[in-house]
Amino acid sequence: MSAVSSRLPVFPWDKLEPYKATAAAHPDGIVDLSVGTPVDPVPALVREALAGAANSPGYPTVWGTPALRDAIKGWLEKRLGARSVEHTHILPVVGSKELVAWLPTQLGLGAGDQVAYPRLAYPTYEVGARLCGAEPVVYDDPTELDPTRLKLLWLNSPSNPTGRVLPKDELVRIVAWAREHGVLVFSDECYLELGWEAEPVSVLHPDVCGGSFEGVVAVHSLSKRSNLAGYRAAFVAGDAEVLGELLQIRKHGGMMTAAPVQAATIAALGDDVHVHEQRERYAARRAALREALERHGFRIEHSEASLYLWATRDEGCWQTVAHLAELGILVAPGDFYGEAGERFVRVAFTATDERVEAAVKRLAP
Repeated sequence: MSAVSSRLPVFPWDKLEPYKATAAAHPDGIVDLSVGTPVDPVPALVREALAGAANSPGYPTVWGTPALRDAIKGWLEKRLGARSVEHTHILPVVGSKELVAWLPTQLGLGAGDQVAYPRLAYPTYEVGARLCGAEPVVYDDPTELDPTRLKLLWLNSPSNPTGRVLPKDELVRIVAWAREHGVLVFSDECYLELGWEAEPVSVLHPDVCGGSFEGVVAVHSLSKRSNLAGYRAAFVAGDAEVLGELLQIRKHGGMMTAAPVQAATIAALGDDVHVHEQRERYAARRAALREALERHGFRIEHSEASLYLWATRDEGCWQTVAHLAELGILVAPGDFYGEAGERFVRVAFTATDERVEAAVKRLAP
């Protein structure tokens, strides 16, 4: 039996452990700004919905309840401006990372096929390609790729790690090119609710897709907007033919969102108040950390959206990681996201107010 793991890169976060130990030794404790995991409370109405559905002895369905699909449909139309959304355009998934990792396999891709993603990108796009034996390909502009063997094109706006937002006219151009060449577009939009200096636009917006979901699918998660990373609540929406095929495959694989999580998702998508409150928390932390980093000699690039600051001191990223670790601050090295990030670090602003304040003090000149 061959080890599938041999196809994969080294799990990047394992390489950060020595620096984590250094940061943890700080007299005032570590300020962990690396992974970007939510730390604020799950909204009360979401917890109540989860608890209310706790008595769920039967199997949930892969497609979710009609009420869940109605909630997703309503959110897509209200928040993204999508039109003519039907239940066939919707599929719940067990967290977006699972979807990203296994999508190429579930699409039937393999040797000879190509999967493309941004040159600076979430590592799981590459992992998904390697798991099925397809060839991973990076791009600066996807329309410059040779589409001959390209089967799946990943977009990511707002970007992880850079926070860059793709303008609407660029999305229009990319979607038109992909359709012309029969390339399926999956757009990772998990940070769409977290635009700061730009307003992210979905590929499902009629100005981008022309009112048709053919060949385009958007990926969304409640991990960031609603502090539900621990719930694994996410969904995809778009091309009904593609999602219908995925539904059949995922039925066989038993890829079911837990019934209480489905109920919690309905509650979360139906409430804007907690989203606004969480945005305000993040906005304050972002402003404080950005100012402190710039005073400390960092330059911030992009970062107009998402939960991260893309920062550089014009030195190797691991040198920066080591420097900050000595201050008790842990960040992610930019080369986790591709060779183009080798002189940057990704700084998350998901720590508590108290820990962010501690970081600001440590960064003071």
